[in-house]
Amino acid sequence: MSNSGQIVAGLLAPHPPHLVYGESPPQNEPKAECGWENLRWGYERMRADIEALDYDVIVILSPHWQTYIGTHLLGVPQFKSLSVDPIFPDLFRFHYDLSVDTELAQAIHDEGARSGLVMKMMTNPDFRVDYGTIVSCHLTRPQWDRPIVALSSCRANSYYSTEVMQEQAMELGRATRRAIEASGKRAILLASNSLSHRHFTSSSDIPEDMSQEHVTNHNQYLWDMEMIRKMKAGRTREMIDVMPEFTDHTVSETDAGSFTWMLSALDFPSYPAEVYTYGTVIGTGNAVASWIPSKDMRP
Repeated sequence: MSNSGQIVAGLLAPHPPHLVYGESPPQNEPKAECGWENLRWGYERMRADIEALDYDVIVILSPHWQTYIGTHLLGVPQFKSLSVDPIFPDLFRFHYDLSVDTELAQAIHDEGARSGLVMKMMTNPDFRVDYGTIVSCHLTRPQWDRPIVALSSCRANSYYSTEVMQEQAMELGRATRRAIEASGKRAILLASNSLSHRHFTSSSDIPEDMSQEHVTNHNQYLWDMEMIRKMKAGRTREMIDVMPEFTDHTVSETDAGSFTWMLSALDFPSYPAEVYTYGTVIGTGNAVASWIPSKDMRP
């Protein structure tokens, strides 16, 4: 561990449970023949990049842990249970066993509270960890040999607007960065969300039948490509500027604030992202990408 903590990478790590199903790891009860290879292999390329990094902890914000009074953080050292996706129980019944860096979680809680955010530590040992957190963490680090810090989505978008959600997410990102730097730990941040999120309303008889997979509509695809162009050009502040419009037009999971939180914690990098892949899952648009400050990706 270094004397001064730092964020060594920020990752856009979408969480379709179909990708875990396609991998058929031993923790997941349903098994697939194949499926969504472009996204799964994109995750493989991303894992190869972060394998070279020295890091102590994975910090993740998931759209599927929704809290309506403030941001919550896991505050129990160990969680072990069965996660069943409520929409796709035929694809995702995952036995998880994970550890939590409660010291860093408490530090992020305290920094957020000092910034005026409503924060709460979740200390129920029987709490069931949301599947978004599990899927993104598994696809990023299937060995499960690093502790995590998991943050909830405070859903200010539901009470107020996407703009308010973004402002809170940016402040939470700054608090997260300060807490990590003060901790002496090296962290990877995961924004666990898709891009466009208009998805199919019915499933094919064989879920992994890729002849049935496509983007929901062309307008959604154009929006995704515009956001990816900005990622590859290092125009993250422009991404924040158009995020409310993008979110509304594509029903994007960026309404949860996780992508904005991650970019803010990285202080809005101006160097290009490494975009490993783009692909659809039941019509939703998903990109796997990284921002690695120590890697010279500037033109």
